[in-house]
Amino acid sequence: MLSQSAATSPFLLRVTRERKQQRLRRRHWEEVSSFLPPQMKESCASCNKTVYPMERLVADKLIFHTSCFCCKHCNAKLSLGSYAALHGEFYCKPHFQQLFKSKGNYDEGFGRKQHKELWQQKETKSSSQ
Repeated sequence: MLSQSAATSPFLLRVTRERKQQRLRRRHWEEVSSFLPPQMKESCASCNKTVYPMERLVADKLIFHTSCFCCKHCNAKLSLGSYAALHGEFYCKPHFQQLFKSKGNYDEGFGRKQHKELWQQKETKSSSQ
């Protein structure tokens, strides 16, 4: 149990005050958003839950919770300055470089077919016709 002086410390008072304000803002947003049409409510591209303005992050025209914006390879939390995107998937910069270097191109390193394979398939289809 906390002592009387620890329970009334300025830090704890500030933290509890901030949490109360955050709960009030969230409750206010829930009340306001209930009147909005469904298409105006923003949902997270990762978890599909409602994103409130205080936890909103936009990357490549997609909306995320700050906690849901993670590297696909290692699940490390990303920020707007620490990510790289390819084909709608987000990576931390070290893993983006590592996956590119492993095969030397953006397709094979990231688990996709190479473009030259797609071209070869088109050529064989057109030559057989």
